[in-house]
Amino acid sequence: MMKKIVGLFVLTVTLGVMFPMNAQAAQGSVEFDIRFYDRRIYYAEGDPILIQVTITNNSPSTYRFKLADERVFSIDFDVRTVSNRPLEAADTLTRKRTQSLQHIYFREIAVETGESFSFVEDLRDYVKLSEPGSFVVKASVYPELIRSNAAGGILESRRLNLSIRPPVIPGPDGVPLEMDVATGAVLVRERLSPDRVVDYMLTARQRSQWERFFLYLDLEEMLSQDAARRREWNAESAEGRRRMIERFRQELSTNTVDGTISVSPTDYEIQQTEYNNSEGSVTVLQKFRNANFTERKRYTYYLRLKDNIWTVVGYSVINLGTE
Repeated sequence: MMKKIVGLFVLTVTLGVMFPMNAQAAQGSVEFDIRFYDRRIYYAEGDPILIQVTITNNSPSTYRFKLADERVFSIDFDVRTVSNRPLEAADTLTRKRTQSLQHIYFREIAVETGESFSFVEDLRDYVKLSEPGSFVVKASVYPELIRSNAAGGILESRRLNLSIRPPVIPGPDGVPLEMDVATGAVLVRERLSPDRVVDYMLTARQRSQWERFFLYLDLEEMLSQDAARRREWNAESAEGRRRMIERFRQELSTNTVDGTISVSPTDYEIQQTEYNNSEGSVTVLQKFRNANFTERKRYTYYLRLKDNIWTVVGYSVINLGTE
């Protein structure tokens, strides 16, 4: 992707300023498209909803437009419910656009024939997305800035379907419960026996279903197995402990070092299960295939019963050689 930026300008504008029509856009020779930059599950109160904006020039001549440093003066998003009710503008957007006289800094962008220009915007900067539901998103680009009345030059995008889920539910360890990516439902711990808990966890890991893998792990208890982390845990506030658990989850899902609980086995066999009214253990033979050999390890998972739910609180590993 190539782009040419010509000059830096400062424009003092007031409401109702007129700008010339962009002939190329009016003739439909310039395409405008939007898509989700990192498509995932979105929540009513959560992370940014990033939208990638792309302008493609299919005309035989250079296409030029003004791109404000404050993008709210170059682009607008229209988000509506399935019943066609528009959502309210974000508070920050309203404050920026309601000033009657202000300096707008912008650059003139030149998109050559056959080339595209893209940038990314957070949808939450434009509309209030505080309620769950299904929505339709549409965007408009104003080549001569948004206060122009030259409607003929405005570029309009196709529609995107957006689904917003209710706010995440705090789990027993203070970390929000995960959503099942396959079904979209909140994952809930069930009353499984210790061996079924371990089988559920290992199967989830083999399928890279991290939300299921963590479901029966008591991360607080697992953190306490390390003396240094236990001392840090005891010294932390409630908020600090939540951050520790979240960091631990991140470490397990990204730092799958040989011998840790989060390494995915190519095959496994539950060999022995023992438990009483409060504690249990499950011994599993796990195999890990490498390029020229297969490693064999015996994992023993230690579980504890709390509120009628068995969870994994620790584990040990014994190397059994290769085959």
